[in-house]
Amino acid sequence: MEKTDKKPKVLISDGANNFHETWRKEMWSQCGEGISPKHIRDIRMDGKVHNNKMERQNGEWRDREKAMCSLKKEDSLVIAGMQIFHNFLRPHMGLDGKTPAEAAGIKVEGESPWPTLIQNAVREQKNRTAKD
Repeated sequence: MEKTDKKPKVLISDGANNFHETWRKEMWSQCGEGISPKHIRDIRMDGKVHNNKMERQNGEWRDREKAMCSLKKEDSLVIAGMQIFHNFLRPHMGLDGKTPAEAAGIKVEGESPWPTLIQNAVREQKNRTAKD
């Protein structure tokens, strides 16, 4: 809520009590009675409402964090790199082997995708700096 300056309408979690306690502490007390977000807490892997994508993403980040001996700061460049990898380079089974970028119609062209993305980012930064 602090980062977006918005109050969520729904909190979706599994049935673990820690989520409900956090919802009660953070959402109920800050939003006030009657306007608090709904807490859906009946999430199942095979259910109609699930958080499989989030759990997969969290697992990816935990695996990476362990290998790096923890991420020490919120604005770490590693986080941005992981976001780029996840969205532009990593194929997703749920997208029939496409990356989210490909599914959105964005194609990374070049022999090696990482250098291509870095070169494009540098070029874009130079263009923005030249405009200012």
